[in-house]
Amino acid sequence: MTTPLRLATIGTSTITEKFADAVAAANGAGDDIRIEVVYSRDQERGAAFAERLRVPRAATDLDALLRSGEVDAVYIGSPNGAHAAQARRALEAGVHVFLEKPATPTAAEFAELAETGRDRGIVVFEGMRNAYDPGLARVAELLPRIGAVRLVSFGQSQYSARYDLVLAGETPNIFDPALAGGALFDLGVYPLSALVHLFGAPDTVAGHLVTIATGADGAGAAVLGYPAFAAQVSFSKIGVSHRPNEIQGELGTIDFDEVTAPREIALSLRDGTRTAERIEAADNNMVYEVRRFAELVRGEDPVPDQERTLAVLRAVEALRRGPR
Repeated sequence: MTTPLRLATIGTSTITEKFADAVAAANGAGDDIRIEVVYSRDQERGAAFAERLRVPRAATDLDALLRSGEVDAVYIGSPNGAHAAQARRALEAGVHVFLEKPATPTAAEFAELAETGRDRGIVVFEGMRNAYDPGLARVAELLPRIGAVRLVSFGQSQYSARYDLVLAGETPNIFDPALAGGALFDLGVYPLSALVHLFGAPDTVAGHLVTIATGADGAGAAVLGYPAFAAQVSFSKIGVSHRPNEIQGELGTIDFDEVTAPREIALSLRDGTRTAERIEAADNNMVYEVRRFAELVRGEDPVPDQERTLAVLRAVEALRRGPR
């Protein structure tokens, strides 16, 4: 029997609720992992959130919680700009760190956290759900069928209701540049992650971000160069897209629906044959990243996961810098 993995959560938003649901699903499937405490600076809000998640208690002193011995790991689902500082506090307390994507606003911050974790035998992990999804694994299995890859086109666009607040003159967290908000950090990391997961880090990155009234980006697009092919990535929180994701090879093409969770996948070959398949997977595919985190805490090597995160963050930084 494995030792239970005891978690605390930071953040009381919808994404933390989805994480809690994924933990419950992983635990129900045999992984002994559970949330013991939720952290919030506001006692009343924290207590209400803990009750909603059916978690035993809430805490308002983060450092005391991390040093209490009650938890083995912390999930950080706070605004992006707070991730690095909160992760450092967890590492100082000897607690494993699960960072909601994007792990940190910069690659240097994540590299520092990962190095500190390795030195201390502590796992630092970014929950990028498509990297662990069975649908993307199936896309990878199909790649040899299409021959040499020449063109890739991935995207993620989803209109945010909070953009209506921006249009009304407000600055919600998700569109606050001071908190590392914006479409690139929130959605653009998904197609970038899929690209890096399937093909490795790009050699070149060029693109453009569409700035909105808050100073954050609301949409953007990039061209990423590889030795033998080009990749296009697009993302938006101020518009909607229904186009498929596509990988073109010399012998055929793979297309699929959601870059965050591929479920409808088709293979079209040059001879005219086309086969389509439906991937059966968990409704909440965060369960796969939860299971991966548990594997890492129990001894598997986190370096490959961390290298993928770093490659994505470097691409993000290149886009944020713009043309030079």
